[in-house]
Amino acid sequence: MKFLTLPSGDEMPALGLGTWQAAKGEVARAVTTALDIGYRHIDCAHVYGNESEIGEALAATDVPREELWVTSKLWNNSQMPEDVRPALENSLKALGLDYLDLYLIHWPVQLKNSVMYPEAGSDLIPWTTGHMLETWSELEKCVEDRLVRNIGLSNFSTKKIAAIIENCTVHPAVSQVEVHPYLQQRQMCEFCAEHGMAVTGFAPLGSKHRPAHQIKDGEPSLLDHKIILSIAKKHSTTAGKILLAWAVQRGTSVIPKSTNPTRLEQNLEAADKILDTEDMDLINSLDSGYRFLDGSHWVKEGSPYTLENIWDGE
Repeated sequence: MKFLTLPSGDEMPALGLGTWQAAKGEVARAVTTALDIGYRHIDCAHVYGNESEIGEALAATDVPREELWVTSKLWNNSQMPEDVRPALENSLKALGLDYLDLYLIHWPVQLKNSVMYPEAGSDLIPWTTGHMLETWSELEKCVEDRLVRNIGLSNFSTKKIAAIIENCTVHPAVSQVEVHPYLQQRQMCEFCAEHGMAVTGFAPLGSKHRPAHQIKDGEPSLLDHKIILSIAKKHSTTAGKILLAWAVQRGTSVIPKSTNPTRLEQNLEAADKILDTEDMDLINSLDSGYRFLDGSHWVKEGSPYTLENIWDGE
């Protein structure tokens, strides 16, 4: 397994298990299987609603805590300074852990504390740089108190991350964003390399099983693209393995979700798959800036959010 070194000196496994959209009753079994076959990186979030199940699997494993990498995320309704630490402590309690390896601000979007998902624009609170820095300051205190070892951002633009870097005490460790051949995030990867951060890519296979309201008609498929299929045939492997191998080989970490034991094993094997220069060049040619998860669910009538101010044109 390859590792990515963070500003703290900690090493994050390059391939982990994503748990978004893992069905209740299945996620604990999937995490147990993953740990048994060699996974050491588990990606979680409060909003996924399954941290307690994941905690059951973590409690039952014989893998030493120091060998595990567990990430969770601060949800949008807990970004007020007084809510940050309690939110982290709730995730720790659910997961049965004394500390997290990484805690991310889930979105640059703020909800009212009583709202889990917005039903109207009035459920959303405008995002400001000042608010972001207050939230970050509270996360820094959580690092000081050893509740979390590293902190970072999810779904943030380089512009927003730069504002944190200019004003922080604890340097952001990771930027987690959608990454796959159609959305290669070259600007983000270059920015993070310049600032000593790691990039973790979600939706590496196209996130086919995300909620129906987030799926667009006629969207492109990664697993069925002729170039990906031709490279998979050349290597006598699957399209999914090629997509994951590409992500790891270019220096990012990746967190595919699966609850299928065979697929879990295939995904883990992909971390050590080597693609040649021709393969990488062909896949690199597929970049089109296409987002499968474009953030449009935050853009409602009366909402302070637009796709432009969420992504800053990136």
